[in-house]
Amino acid sequence: MLGRTRSAARRLPCGILCVLVLSVLAPMTAAQAQMAAGGAPRIDESRLVAAMKAADFAGTLLIAQGDRIVFERAYGPAEPGVTAPHRLGRIWRWASVTKQITATLAMQEVAAGRLDLDQPIARYLPRSRAPHADILTPRMLMQHVSGLRHADDFTPKDNDGWPYFYTAPLGSPETGVTWCEGPTGKPDKVPPADFRYGDCDFIMMGAVLEAITGKTYAALVKERIARPLGLRTVGMFPKTPSKLSRSAVRGFEGGKPESRAFHLANFGPAGALFGTTHDLLAFDRALMSGKLVPPAQRAVMWSGQPRYGYAALGQWSYDTALKGCEGAGVHLVERRGHIGGVSLRNIILPELDMVVIMTWNRGSAEEAFGEVWQQAGLTHDVLAAALCKAS
Repeated sequence: MLGRTRSAARRLPCGILCVLVLSVLAPMTAAQAQMAAGGAPRIDESRLVAAMKAADFAGTLLIAQGDRIVFERAYGPAEPGVTAPHRLGRIWRWASVTKQITATLAMQEVAAGRLDLDQPIARYLPRSRAPHADILTPRMLMQHVSGLRHADDFTPKDNDGWPYFYTAPLGSPETGVTWCEGPTGKPDKVPPADFRYGDCDFIMMGAVLEAITGKTYAALVKERIARPLGLRTVGMFPKTPSKLSRSAVRGFEGGKPESRAFHLANFGPAGALFGTTHDLLAFDRALMSGKLVPPAQRAVMWSGQPRYGYAALGQWSYDTALKGCEGAGVHLVERRGHIGGVSLRNIILPELDMVVIMTWNRGSAEEAFGEVWQQAGLTHDVLAAALCKAS
């Protein structure tokens, strides 16, 4: 069975190449302008089905405009070699989409005047042992130009190739802030260093937030995000699995269950959140509407920097073209998540008031998802089917 439907009436690794291929784009087409004004998109479902078949997709797809879900479907079997299909409404690990939530919490503190993006983190963590804590800023952390350690550089890989940072008991010296603040093992670069994506940046950002507020990161997510928005499935993977966390969709790699060596709790403010796609949509809608972050601070958070491959703060933000949308471009705020055998794409189209969320549990999906700016791959084809005429 290809899928089951319920319809209603989350890095961009492009670097300098992305800078070269992205350009100033023409205004929206009349059809896109109508959508931006509140009209429902005319989704080409046959093209969506073809794209999912071509990718051998196993997961879920949700497309929403405004507060309405206009397309939602589960595809493929839940596990390799079984007949039980994927179901809508399951809990998924959000992986690095967690960084988008962490950035949102940070911008709330900016809006309240308690956090300055360009002050050194030593102002908030006076005892920090991080290299150049007297220069390193929250903005640098959230744009991955901190120069901090990377888990796969300095911890031995064992247990199916996972760095010890993710397999050691949470709270040990080989995990969390303690490890991230350690020496890099090579000459330190004065930040801002070269762009390099890593979890330590957002683990440190979480520590800054905890220092400012006097609350744990988990408590901040609950009080600032989950409770106000009524998100009943959102939580952090704990040291000891809970009933809710155990119900999350399992990942598979190479047709086999993913490694059990890593601990999802070790990802902390960089990747430890989970929830349903409906709760993620509710977060996106609150972010888009200004309910979570005022427009001025959201604009800063969504300002993609060409010199860093259009990285913004905790997400990527860029303009690109789609096949079939002749003479028009689309602006994307994109957040990707991937841990073990589970991947997720959270895509916000602010100018069209739309959200696209895709989940997948068959290992690394980078090749299948492709790059929108290259006009190739599953993500591009889904967006084109939702927004453009068939070419």
